Amino acid sequence: MLSTVLNFAQRVAEISLLGGIEIASVALIVYYVFAKTRAPIIIANLFPNLNLSYRTSLGKINTIRSDLLVTLRSTNRVRKNLIFIMALDGFKARGWFEEPKVQSSVAHGIGTQNMLELTPHAGYKPFKGYFDWGVIFPYVAQVFRSEKFEYRQVTEIVHNDPALKLAIKQAAEQDLREQRYAQNGHRLLTRSVSGDQEEEDESKGISYQAILRKQEQRAITILKEMGSTLNNGLLAFTSWILYKLLPCFLSGVVTNTKQIEMLKTASERSPGTPLIFVPLHRSHLDYIMVTFILTNNDIRSPLVAAGNNLQIPVFGGLLRGLGAFFIKRKIDPVEGKKDVLYRAALHLYLTHALKQGHNVEFFIEGGRTRTGKPCMPKGGILSVIVNAFMDGSIPDALLVPVSVNYERLVDGNFVREQKGEKKIPESFTKAISGIWKALNSKYGRMRIDFNEPYSIRELVNSFNQIANEDGSAKIYKPVVKTLQHNQSTSSLYGTDVVCEEHRNLIESISRQVVFDCAAATSVMSTNALAFLLLTRYRQGAEEQLLAAALDDLRNSLSGCKDIGFAGESSHVLEYACELLGSGLVSRTRNENGRMFIRAVDSVESVIELAYYSNALAPHFALNSILMTTFHSLLPETPGSSNTAAAVSRKKLIEAALENCQIYRYEFILNKPTQVLENLLDNHLNDLLFRDYIRLPKEDKEINSLDSYRARNLAQHIDVDDDDDYLCVENNENDDEGAKLLFCSETLQQQRNICEVLSPFACTYLTVAQALQILHRNSMLESEFINFVINDLSAKVKRGSCIYAESISTDSVRNCLKLLEKWSVIEVCNQQGMRLISLNTLYEMSRDSLNTIVKKIDAIVPKLNAGYLQINP
Repeated sequence: MLSTVLNFAQRVAEISLLGGIEIASVALIVYYVFAKTRAPIIIANLFPNLNLSYRTSLGKINTIRSDLLVTLRSTNRVRKNLIFIMALDGFKARGWFEEPKVQSSVAHGIGTQNMLELTPHAGYKPFKGYFDWGVIFPYVAQVFRSEKFEYRQVTEIVHNDPALKLAIKQAAEQDLREQRYAQNGHRLLTRSVSGDQEEEDESKGISYQAILRKQEQRAITILKEMGSTLNNGLLAFTSWILYKLLPCFLSGVVTNTKQIEMLKTASERSPGTPLIFVPLHRSHLDYIMVTFILTNNDIRSPLVAAGNNLQIPVFGGLLRGLGAFFIKRKIDPVEGKKDVLYRAALHLYLTHALKQGHNVEFFIEGGRTRTGKPCMPKGGILSVIVNAFMDGSIPDALLVPVSVNYERLVDGNFVREQKGEKKIPESFTKAISGIWKALNSKYGRMRIDFNEPYSIRELVNSFNQIANEDGSAKIYKPVVKTLQHNQSTSSLYGTDVVCEEHRNLIESISRQVVFDCAAATSVMSTNALAFLLLTRYRQGAEEQLLAAALDDLRNSLSGCKDIGFAGESSHVLEYACELLGSGLVSRTRNENGRMFIRAVDSVESVIELAYYSNALAPHFALNSILMTTFHSLLPETPGSSNTAAAVSRKKLIEAALENCQIYRYEFILNKPTQVLENLLDNHLNDLLFRDYIRLPKEDKEINSLDSYRARNLAQHIDVDDDDDYLCVENNENDDEGAKLLFCSETLQQQRNICEVLSPFACTYLTVAQALQILHRNSMLESEFINFVINDLSAKVKRGSCIYAESISTDSVRNCLKLLEKWSVIEVCNQQGMRLISLNTLYEMSRDSLNTIVKKIDAIVPKLNAGYLQINP
């Protein structure tokens, strides 16, 4: 009896203790949200007679402290009082009770709104009573009153699909063959499936029915781990939390309200057509921010493709409830062997989700960009969507390219990975520490732009029209899906439900999406500052000179890129320096008392700063290629008169086209529907207009200027081919022999343009030079990459390479893809490891390798020699 009473008392004490801790934790979180967000301001505005702000009490404390300091100092107390003074001087209300530091800020772009301040469902509503609770609780009203949608679960539908049953059977047969091969070896190749074979299997413990049941159970497990549990309740709760927590570390989530209206209009015009949101991936925050904006603007939230590395405790379930469906980072566990069942399950899950009316969001780059510029697209998920249209599963789908950018990346940086170190895997503790760090830091603004949706049906028609004009390309026609029993060894998903012959179409669509996303990415203040410091003022510059350069950059981007900041350039520079921090940018006064800004001189700082600078690299890529190619074609030794140096226009365009191919895995320089040669011609006219290159005769220069203006005007006017009265004649025959002259007056600007791609060119040249170690020697790809990174690090340390941002594993891998495309190297897989070796031709002759080195050396600008050299 006594023991029972004691046990009961112990349990009551434990429950009370745990309950007290839980209540205290909730109270702490509530107070943190209250103290860190706009809640005090809202309540103070609603109830002006109430004194609810903790800042008033804090002000009183600070006033008392100041009075005490004055009193003690005036009476000149003894040492004891002096110690007390020092203690009071050091006293500050830390942490949650600290008066927040006033952050400098700049206005966001024209025509944009901060979504954190936009609550369309809050406030007074028409035909309501005088008292509306939405005024007092605007965020609660916003998430409660926003439109709710029906989100159907598709896991059960997929499980009952005949195609999945077929995939299970195929996977079981594949497993059976492997087990037979393990038992019988090569003798299996001469045998056929028969009753005798089944008896032999049973004698060796091989059971087809057991294998089939195993694959059926595996299918259930795959769907359970993959499936999303998207629901309105968690969307509303998470929206309210984000409204409260995001202002703690972001000064705004900015988007264009007209773009939101455009999405609503698209949804209303085609209610049965799914929207496919395709953002460029920069941060883990991307997963929920698109959903947050859509949910609070009454647009159906999408199912979001996420890597299974995010299936961590608590956060994995949260993401699943917000629409995430998880995909394995490596679909095929064994290199060269397709996982038939998993690929079929993924294909069917997406197809049925689209048929059930779900919107879908996926990151076409596959993962977060490590360099700050767009990565090459991966067409896996897009291929499922395109094939769902081509086989008639869905009538159409609207692709919505989404551009995402941050003034300061919330995830930190990718310096470790760029230097060749292993990525730290995601975990619960890493997620908690990252959230805590974010809540106590400032990251400026986040900018999200939704580009104009385009129909997959119209895209296919456009590509077919180009194919008709070309005469050699394939015509793509939607066909009714037919389910074959035989397993496909070449199909993208291992079964014949996906048509492999659409590969070129999918690649074209994916490249166009990435190109549009990159072109529409807004330029943030930190992007502009980092770009100027790494391309124009690598040794730093006075703030006044840097502000003038920023004005010039803003003028050059006007009308071409959306600028995500506004205000005086000097103020913008101060704001950007504060956001980037003293670890990346130093802002000090020089001996003349003027403010001097420069990049911190360390490898890690420059690599991280290059992440922000590279957001502008795609925009200037073609100009940089043209200018570098122009200088590589000039005579090797400048003559007595530099203005006499000239290059044929035709020769320049041809050489630039070849150099563009070197960057084919680094940048997407044109849409598939655009002709790269015409783009180069337009950019060359731009260089002529800016006097970076000159024509030999004055009348030619005037004609070129008129042509440049006319072509720019024609780009903004939709005209038919028959309306030749608006067409500008392009006398290509006259321009073939035209000479383009070197212009010494704009030499510094030419150097600046060349330096945009110089870090990438130096990386590629180092990779080409390192091919010598592969002579009669195979090497693991990872070991070769580490060798190149170490070589680049040594060059930067010696000073033979001035670009620390050239230390980039991403660029090394892209160069290896190029060399494999050129058949310079061969890549083979052995037991899951990638081995690289030289092709037979280059193995036999080292002179052939010198040809490759020379070819890549042509894209490296010679800043300390030739016409680009600045004489002191």
